[in-house]
Amino acid sequence: MTKAKTTILHNPRCSKSRETLALLEAQGVDITVVEYLKQPPNETEISNILTLLGLTARQMMRTKEDEYKAQNLANPALTEAQLISAMVATPKLIERPIVLANNQAAIGRPPENVLSIL
Repeated sequence: MTKAKTTILHNPRCSKSRETLALLEAQGVDITVVEYLKQPPNETEISNILTLLGLTARQMMRTKEDEYKAQNLANPALTEAQLISAMVATPKLIERPIVLANNQAAIGRPPENVLSIL
């Protein structure tokens, strides 16, 4: 039986993302690296990731980013769909790194979090 491919939504400028990628490589994992700032996930992909993580859209957002404040995304009246659309339009808002493996997902904060899904 072959192991499913492991995917990391990666930002090479982020230290946690680099540490998580290095951890996966040290485990000998077959990894697909997606630089999500260059290849942002679409609404369906983000919805699927949220389901796998068991999080709401806001919980997967980087709420301290200037873009979060500039787009008034803290507004509690915003729907899940509106928040997901904001992440598609501004992928910098997506928490990182996210690792997908074995029909599961984990956020690499700390990087060791992702080991539970391998």
